[in-house]
Amino acid sequence: MRAKAAAQPPRRTWLPTLVLILLGIMIVRDIVVRRWSSPPAGPDVTRLR
Repeated sequence: MRAKAAAQPPRRTWLPTLVLILLGIMIVRDIVVRRWSSPPAGPDVTRLR
């Protein structure tokens, strides 16, 4: 049974890696958007009012 469990089909091998890659892309994209987005204009908006 252990031999069969060790020899997994390729589908079960690339599916978790694909999910991890997508999570990494989402995390990197979130960091990039936060870094290069305009600074929060909270105090400026209150001053204009």
